Amino acid sequence: MTVRSSSASTSVSRCQDRQSGTVLVIVAPGQGAQSPGFLVPWLEDPTFATRLGWLSTVADIDLAEHGSVSDAETIRATQIAQPLLVATALVASLELFPHPADAFGRIGAVAGHSVGELAAAAGARAITAEQAMVLVRERGQAMARASAVTPTGMTAVLGGDRDEVLAVLERHGLTPANDNGPGQIVAAGTLDQLAALAGDPPVKARLIPLSVAGAFHTEHMAPAVGHVAGLATAVSVHDPRIPIISNADGHVLHEGREVLRRIVAQISSPVRWDLCLDTMADLGVTGILEMPPAGTLTGIAKRALKGVETFALKTPDQLDDARAFVDKHGEGSLINTTPTWRMVVSPAKGTFHLTEEARATLALNAGAEIGGVSSLRDRIPVTAVHGGQVVEWLVEDGDLVSPGQPLVRLHPDGVE
Repeated sequence: MTVRSSSASTSVSRCQDRQSGTVLVIVAPGQGAQSPGFLVPWLEDPTFATRLGWLSTVADIDLAEHGSVSDAETIRATQIAQPLLVATALVASLELFPHPADAFGRIGAVAGHSVGELAAAAGARAITAEQAMVLVRERGQAMARASAVTPTGMTAVLGGDRDEVLAVLERHGLTPANDNGPGQIVAAGTLDQLAALAGDPPVKARLIPLSVAGAFHTEHMAPAVGHVAGLATAVSVHDPRIPIISNADGHVLHEGREVLRRIVAQISSPVRWDLCLDTMADLGVTGILEMPPAGTLTGIAKRALKGVETFALKTPDQLDDARAFVDKHGEGSLINTTPTWRMVVSPAKGTFHLTEEARATLALNAGAEIGGVSSLRDRIPVTAVHGGQVVEWLVEDGDLVSPGQPLVRLHPDGVE
């Protein structure tokens, strides 16, 4: 391609400007972030309480009671903690954005740590809040059943040389279930394996046993994957309105079915939050806002992303300041679509190379590979999941692209 349309040039220019401007990322925490009574101040708002009651009905669990009066041991249970965390993030997001559509043009990306991905997917409108609550209910119960088969757990390994930490975990048969960034890897496995690690830790590393009920994101959770995967086939999905950064590899997703597939697979696969942080940096993030119960992910971001502002939304009296934070950093993304066309976007930072087949056609079949994004680490194929007529290419072969950057605009087949 030697000619780029004026509208394509404008789109690319906007993306480049955005990298030097402000970018807001909203994150949702995972299991272990909960603490006794953390919902008490939020429940003073009748609207919050009513909405939480609705999601409690969907999840068939009294979330208000568990978030206000239940003790630490009770809310440690997987089948309670997971619905509690997802529901809290979803209802709090409506407090932060009373008109959800206003958020879509202001948020650069969303991400959730582990079970927080369900909250992120619902917030981005890939699935509904009710679908998220059914899935998290079944996910929590299935993971609790899987945890009961063999006594397992998780231990945070703080500090130490990364390569040595990974080698010690491998020696003890443990899985690095969460890689949360520099100096923080979470080991998971049987209690006997964790005890062996405690007796033979990596040099200069500190071990902290975590308050979770099993070895999440390991092969021990395989039975839960099958159960949730069966249910997920009945879930209707939509392409998210906001780019979603995947726990699996940090790739930016904008196809609903792929978002759901990865959320299911993540139950027994490691969380690569370190790669999510890398993608946030590639996006040019300037502000990260963590939904309640907040603090864990913003704490990690402060260490890993120097110079990026963070906001941990913990209580409702912070909402005005949180909205000001959104106003400061929220410029939104470039993937907004209309009902008559779709975008294919880049999953990662790198160099885009167009296939000869895509270059030569004006119509792409569903699932057709249009090219790939190459980096020093790997090459990521890019497909036109839905297919359609090519309206315009927004990049050229050999262009440098950023995560979530639009590559081509398509007119879906059959749409007038």
